[in-house]
Amino acid sequence: MDRMYRLTRHVYDATRKPYLLGRDRMIAGLAVPPGGSVLEMGCGTGRNLVAAGGRHPGARLYGFDISSEMLKSARHNVEKSGLDIRLAEGDACVFDPEAAFGVTRFDCVYFSYTLSMIPDWTAALAHGLSLLKVGGRLSVVDFGFCEGLGTPVRGLLHGWLALFHVTPRADLEAEMARLANASGRSLHFERPARDYAQLGSIF
Repeated sequence: MDRMYRLTRHVYDATRKPYLLGRDRMIAGLAVPPGGSVLEMGCGTGRNLVAAGGRHPGARLYGFDISSEMLKSARHNVEKSGLDIRLAEGDACVFDPEAAFGVTRFDCVYFSYTLSMIPDWTAALAHGLSLLKVGGRLSVVDFGFCEGLGTPVRGLLHGWLALFHVTPRADLEAEMARLANASGRSLHFERPARDYAQLGSIF
């Protein structure tokens, strides 16, 4: 990951903005309670946390990433924003927020275009759910399968994403439904932009 992001982290946000759809919509729908806590699983450049800070004033914001190179950009962007956002390095499957931040549970936990890059994505998703407070919300936005855009477009997009080790998760909705049912929670799931993206929340 560090090898891949050593150079691309400098242009990551500018080059990803046109096709990482639904991020701001997810952030707007986090439903953070006053003074509530938010954790991003795989925070990348910190772009989403800064946006969340602007959208939800007073929220306590935390993020981590497995790439030390991406965290360099995240720390720079957080410092530039003037927001109080705490960052750490860690693996989404086993991250210990108590050791990193002194916090055990969060009101909102989210993944933004990260599950498609995590090999054991189901373990990461389950771990994210385990970090929620009672009544909290787990949100996910990621690539879909472009069913509404046709086979040629889907083939081109997914072939291009594979060059960056990105794999859209065909079973995302089913896995989120399984986790919601097992934990006695509800699931809301959408496939915006003709299934270009997948957007789901467990609450």
